Amino acid sequence: MTSNLARYPLGAAVTLEELDADPHGPLAALREREPVSWVPVLDGWLVTRRDLCIQVMRDAGTFTVDDPRFSTAQVVGPSMLSLDGETHRRHRDPFAEALRGTELRDRLAQRVAQGARRLVAAFAPSGAAEIRRDLAGPLAVNVVADALDLLDVAPGTVLGWYDEIVAAVDRVSVGGEIGPGARSAVDALASHVSETILQDRGVLAEAAQTLADPEVVSNAAVMMFGGIETSEGMTTSVFWHLLTNPDGMAAVRADRSLGATAIEESLRLEPAAGRVDRYATVDTELAGAAIRKGDLVIVSLTAANRDPATFPDPDRFDLARPNARSHVAFAQGPHACIGSHLARLETQAALDAALDGWPGMHLADGATPPTGVVFRKPKSLPVRWDV
Repeated sequence: MTSNLARYPLGAAVTLEELDADPHGPLAALREREPVSWVPVLDGWLVTRRDLCIQVMRDAGTFTVDDPRFSTAQVVGPSMLSLDGETHRRHRDPFAEALRGTELRDRLAQRVAQGARRLVAAFAPSGAAEIRRDLAGPLAVNVVADALDLLDVAPGTVLGWYDEIVAAVDRVSVGGEIGPGARSAVDALASHVSETILQDRGVLAEAAQTLADPEVVSNAAVMMFGGIETSEGMTTSVFWHLLTNPDGMAAVRADRSLGATAIEESLRLEPAAGRVDRYATVDTELAGAAIRKGDLVIVSLTAANRDPATFPDPDRFDLARPNARSHVAFAQGPHACIGSHLARLETQAALDAALDGWPGMHLADGATPPTGVVFRKPKSLPVRWDV
């Protein structure tokens, strides 16, 4: 380890505080000077150049998720997110097939739009709301519950489970403990999933035909915190980017078709999941870095999405950017997000509903920019509008 520190002083200077609050400057410096860098505070290699990030994500043979240190697996158990090869496909396929179904997507599209409008209408008379907790979060919970055919459960309860799970994943990823709160949340989710399976209908019951119940629970947890955390984050962030770019907001208000572009550009600037982790299966070399078997290799989606080689003027929110959708916010390779279509649908529904129902919407006091080491989003985004 000492030799790594001596060889990579730039990576050695990176702090968790920078990666949490405003990582873009340090990540840009690494990408330009040291695109595969040993970062001691992460105890791993950080990959920041877009082409190298894609190479790592597509090469599951050399860079695997199947390692006991994988943070999500430590919290919820082995799942499609933490397995590779045939076992990965066995875990992933029941859920991927369900989300690919045209009938399910058409049914969910209508229900997502209706759900977003109901949430917006409930706050319309008050003239004030907090985007993350009053719109993005509840909508994400309802969509995940619908997609998984979960038995009725209060959105606040589900949000409580996922808050604990996501916080534990964040802690474990930087060397912390899982904690009793997360363990209780996983147990409560397991109980609810088991009750849902007993109804013998829906996605979870179908998955139980080929997966053991604990495997269904682990994958349901992954779908939940992926579907809630990243969808909540991407929805909240697009509101942040539009509300802090008045010209962009005016353009979307005037031409709603630009909403889809705004979502892609927001995903590029601030992917809801800022990184994905892999582990080297063999000694290998990447951009001059000598990576040893077992080393943690962290793909920075945040850095890849601002690579100027692909995105000129990468720090600017640009609704005219022709290749905004070339971002890697949903990852690539065998672990590309299976819910990307649904997440886009959800964020578009929230944006349309708010623009329709909250006229003159603008930021209120207390709004915060996106933060987070692993999962990035504005933690608070209060807004006001004309009543």
